[in-house]
This record gives sequence, C-alpha cells and structure tokens, in this order.
Amino acid sequence: MPPSQFSSLPDALFTADAVREIDRYVIEQEGVDGFELMQRAAYAAFRRLVRQWPDAEPLLVLCGAGNNGGDGYLVAANAVRHGLAVQCIAVAPTATLKGDARKAWQKAVADGVPVAEIDTLDDAQLAERFDAAVIVDAMLGTGVSGAPREPFASLIGRCNASPAPVLAIDLPSGLNATTGAAEGDVIKASLTVTFIGLKAGLFTGRGSAVTGRVVFEDLDTGEGMEASGQQPVAWRLDWPATMAWLPERVANAHKGRFGHVLVVAGDRGFGGAGLLAAEAASRSGAGLVTLATRPEHVTAALARCPSIMVHGLIHGSELPPLLESASVVVCGPGMGQSAWGQQMLEQVVDSGKPRVLDADALNLLATRVPVLADNHILTPHPGEAARLLDCLVPEVEADRMAATRTLQGIFGGTVLLKGAGTVIASGHETVDIVSGSNPGLATGGMGDVLSGIIGALYGQLGDPRRAAGLGAAVHLAAANLASEDKGFMGLLPADVIDALPRIFRQAEPGSMANQERA
Repeated sequence: MPPSQFSSLPDALFTADAVREIDRYVIEQEGVDGFELMQRAAYAAFRRLVRQWPDAEPLLVLCGAGNNGGDGYLVAANAVRHGLAVQCIAVAPTATLKGDARKAWQKAVADGVPVAEIDTLDDAQLAERFDAAVIVDAMLGTGVSGAPREPFASLIGRCNASPAPVLAIDLPSGLNATTGAAEGDVIKASLTVTFIGLKAGLFTGRGSAVTGRVVFEDLDTGEGMEASGQQPVAWRLDWPATMAWLPERVANAHKGRFGHVLVVAGDRGFGGAGLLAAEAASRSGAGLVTLATRPEHVTAALARCPSIMVHGLIHGSELPPLLESASVVVCGPGMGQSAWGQQMLEQVVDSGKPRVLDADALNLLATRVPVLADNHILTPHPGEAARLLDCLVPEVEADRMAATRTLQGIFGGTVLLKGAGTVIASGHETVDIVSGSNPGLATGGMGDVLSGIIGALYGQLGDPRRAAGLGAAVHLAAANLASEDKGFMGLLPADVIDALPRIFRQAEPGSMANQERA
C-alpha cells in the first residue's frame, strides 16, 4: 500500500484567524518583514509547482487583491526569472492594491511579467490565456467568506472547466479555510500549497474534495507559531499516526483479553447490516463477537461467518442475558424503528454497557429525550446528525466541527460525524479530523462496517475517543487498499472487510510500515 499523501504533514490544524494571528506575530513581534515572508511563500509555491510539473508551460496566474494575490504575482515573477512563459491576470484592479500586495505586483511588472486587467479581456482573449499547461489560483485567501462574487465566480468556473491542473496558493479560492464549507463555486485544485499553519478546512467537508494533494511550508515561522500562543482547533489523524494505539498482542494472548462485542442489529429485510458489522468486528481483532438479530437471519449469518455466535431474538426481553457477557455493544445497523428496534435500543441503553450507536439507533435517539453518557460513541452521517440536531443537512455541513461539538454537548460521550474528513468530538477543546476521503465509501453498508470496527477497537482499547479515531482511520485505509484492486465504483463493504487484515498487518512488529513510522 502506498504511503498516505498526508503522512508528512503536521498534526495540528488551525482556524484561519489563528493562522493570521501567527502571521501577524511573526511580522510584528519577531521583526520579519511582511514582504520577505510573501517572497518566501511565493518561492516555496513555485518550487512545488516545478517539482510537480517540471515541463509545464505556459503558466496562467490568477491574482486577487490581498496577500494571496501578492503571492501569485511573485510566483509569476519567479517563473519569468526561470525562463518560463507566463501570463498573469489581475482579477482585482491593480489600482486598488495596497501594502505588500502592491509591492508584489510592482515587482512582477518590473521583472517582465505580462499582467492583464480582467476587465480589459474579452472572451477570446480569456480563452487564449486559459490554454495553459498549469493554472495558479491566487485569487481568494483565508480572509474571504461567503460565495465568490464576479469576476471571481466566472473565473473559478473557467478553471474547473479547463483540462489544465490547478495549483492553489494557500487554499482553493471559494473554500472556507476554517470550516471546509463552500457557499458557492470553489476551485478544484490538483495541488494545494499552504503556509505557516495547516487550516482545518482543507481536511473536512468540501475541502477534502477540492484541495488535491496538500503540501505544507512553514516559511521558517515554527518558533513564532509556538510563541504566538495560538492553539489548534483540531488534530489531524490518519492510519500511520494512529497505528501505535493498537494494543500489543503477546505470544500467550487469549480471546478474553480483546473484548466481547455484541452486535444488536438486523430487523426483517436488513439482516446484512448486522452481519457486516459483526464480521467487521471479528476482522478487527475482537476476541469474541455475538450477533443478536431476527431469527430468520441466523442461518445466513452462520453460513457467511461461522466464527460469530448468532442469536435470533423475537423480543427485547431476550437481550439482557447476552448483554451481561458483552464488554461493548454495537447497536443500530439495520435495526429499524419498529417496536423490535425500540425494545432493543431500550435494553442496550438501560444496561449501561459501553456502546457504539449507529444508524437506526440514532434515528430512534432523535425521538427521545437525550440521555447523557460518558461511555457511548455516536456515529451519525450528516442526515442522522441533522435529525439529532433538528436542523437541515446543509446546516450540519456548513460547519462540521461545530455540529459535532454541539452533538457531543447534548449527548455526551464521543461523537463521530461521518463523511469526507470525519470529525470526532469528545468534550475536549479540540476535535479530531481524519484526513482523507474515498468516494468508494459512498455506498450502503459502509457505515455498518465502520461501527463494527469501532466496536472491536473500543473493546480492546477501553478508550472511546481513540477507538473512534483509530476506527475511522483504519476504515479509510482499508477502503483505499481495496480500491487499488476494485476501483471506486462497485467497491463493496465486503471488500473493505477483506482488506482489514492487510491493514492491521502493517502495525505488527517487523512490518515495513511500522518500521517506517518508527
């Protein structure tokens, strides 16, 4: 399996305001000239550009009004000095440029960069300039909010319609650097070079889909970041960073050391959901796995996975004996919202057992008076989160971190908001974000697999926040591995389950991935 594209990135994620404060501190308190900092950023971005596309020219650089536009002008100046053909479009009038951005434009012009004002170009002239090998997006920076206005919106559309790859300076134009939301059109970059501090919005929501490969340049401001006192808003997680959380498996280990997961799932017509969760738990190292489901699903479950203990239940009153022997309960996949599902959820909640609540368990929770608990993990997708919050899905997606924190405040425990850039909150000031995404996960049953993985890891770790973060990272890594053979379209939950042993193998002593991580 190839290394994660994020494996070399820092773990701390900041808001846009925090990064601007770090930038201000470095300039005002450490005496670093602002224009010098801009030159460092431009040179770092240009170096990344030629490393990614060594033979690409001509270049088209789109420049806005602020420091982001200034970076763009200096990237164009670097290109001219290196003998590359470049065209620059001033998307904001150059007459309005101020401060370091104006200095950057003046330097670019002095170095021979051809700069055309956007309002002087007709459609044919624009089309000619967009016939470029690489486009550099330096239009809208971290200080911009809301949907892009004209002429930015039209140029974003032209960029996204162009076959040329796009290098985004600091972040793709139109993306909210803090939340990862986009109220309008947003640049779809192939490569994003971001500076000083990693912005949380690059790793969740729309950010996961539009940044392409993310690379980081601190511009020699690392000491200023610490001295400024700015704190991360989130921590970035991935499989290489979390594999060390797995408990050691000593030579004399026995099944009693690794938890007994009880999966309560699968009303009539939805037996597969419970089986996927149970099999995923079994493949994720649980010592014992029991599936409590409808009687009609027992034969199929045993035929599919005979290592799982399966019980057919008609009524919730039959569940307590199974709950007694479980160390963790996974409740909800395919459980339905009829009387059967309601009885099962009531028994699970009343037991007080550590639990992972997913799918219909969450839909049923949305109709009940919230009960705070420290030992449960809720795993909603945005639709389920919206029902729990009594709001609309776009409101959840507008600020995924805030929505997750709000849910955690209502229900306690640990809340994992699924989706690209999974967000995890557990009452700490910061949340966790699992960086990366896989479109193959956008199919029914993938969430059931995730709940089974998390349940198994909860039983082994005893730590709900780590179980959620590690589970989401493992789930994504397994999907990425399975996609290498299967592709994205047609990827099935069973493919992800089959890939789990190969992922966990990487964390075992002596494995190449473990040695590289160490």
